[in-house]
Amino acid sequence: MRIELPDLSQRQPMHESLIAIRWGDMDALGHVNNSVYLQYMDVARVDWLHKIGCPVDPRGFGPVVINAFCNFHRQFEYPGQVLLKMYAGESGRSSFETWVTMEKAEKPGEICASGGATIIWVDRQAQKSAPLPDWLRALLS
Repeated sequence: MRIELPDLSQRQPMHESLIAIRWGDMDALGHVNNSVYLQYMDVARVDWLHKIGCPVDPRGFGPVVINAFCNFHRQFEYPGQVLLKMYAGESGRSSFETWVTMEKAEKPGEICASGGATIIWVDRQAQKSAPLPDWLRALLS
């Protein structure tokens, strides 16, 4: 089953990351292992969080991924670079959606994978969801 992303053609990415494909990312079939695609999305998400001044703090309030998915369209191989473009969706009280497209840097516009994650804002001490902070809600809108 493929999970469809919304039409992103009219949206600007909120963040882009360029990640080098490492030899160790490959599997026995000579292409990047499927689990590594989720790691690439994680790197882009954490880069974005640092960029907006929201480093991951295990003691306070912050984001937690509650689900993630990836659709595979074309394979990545070593050597190469992956260009990840991250987009955000509408926010709820304590959550928001993110979507990511992945392209070969040397072939811009050719989507090799796409995916997303639902992010929830939590109070880590209480281990409960918390309302998104106003500054983050404004950034997402």
